[in-house]
Amino acid sequence: MKLGILSRSRELYSTRRLVEAAQERGHRTRVVNYLRCYMDISSRRPRVRYVGEELDFDAVIPRIGATYTFYGTAVVRQFEMGGVLAVNGAEAISRSRDKLRSLQVLSGKGVELPTSSIAHSTHDIKGLLEILGGPPVVVKLLEGTQGNGVVLAETKKAAESVIAAFRQLDANILVQHYVEEAGGEDLRALVVGDRVVAAMKRTAAEGEFRANLHQGGEAQAVQLTKQERSMAIRATQVMGLDVAGVDMLRGNDGPMVIEINSSPGLEGIERSSGVDVADAIIAFAEASLGRPRKKVRG
Repeated sequence: MKLGILSRSRELYSTRRLVEAAQERGHRTRVVNYLRCYMDISSRRPRVRYVGEELDFDAVIPRIGATYTFYGTAVVRQFEMGGVLAVNGAEAISRSRDKLRSLQVLSGKGVELPTSSIAHSTHDIKGLLEILGGPPVVVKLLEGTQGNGVVLAETKKAAESVIAAFRQLDANILVQHYVEEAGGEDLRALVVGDRVVAAMKRTAAEGEFRANLHQGGEAQAVQLTKQERSMAIRATQVMGLDVAGVDMLRGNDGPMVIEINSSPGLEGIERSSGVDVADAIIAFAEASLGRPRKKVRG
């Protein structure tokens, strides 16, 4: 198989591991900086060119950064138009990157989520907080990643101040009920195809409520319940993704999804779980060649 890894740097852990796994399985592999790709979109034969040459792959694995979703997904879409398998298609990546849209899609399909709300006007903050049952609430920038742009507001006054401040900056925000019983812990399930291949529990650093590893959280292997596995797989399929990191909380009424990531980092979960996730992704690409992709509405 001729495999392309769409990544801005081959030195990144996840990119490096995918290359190693692909080469160990005997595939010809090349890392391509998708920001250096350019496309012939007027031809009857869609083409992608890179540093003066036409790219010829059987499959590509997109590792598209959140900052460059628009152009990155355009490149992925061009490959798909040319008949190249994309492990995570352009539409699914775009859908998952829009946090509000992804929650609306998941909610519409019956996936359990924390109570969430959004408002445009600062005049509607009171009503927004009423939907959530009052503080404490978590205020999230829709464009934030890796735990950045996430604030815990523990009182009504604090919530009103934070929400108003973000809106004055014309920032798009999501406000969610704070699941206090989760105790600063969340779960990351790494889904490939129709199964969870690895899972970890992340625990927030002392004095911090965000469990993200980039915010100082610690990770350890965890055994998911049957319900948690089923929910992670369901969320991934609803979004139309082939590979996803599904973040969940353990609430009093069961697990709930808080976020889904179409380019999940492999370092934390491989090291904490001991699972070769990169190999599972390459194996999925092998098995998927020639299969028609299921269309997902939403």
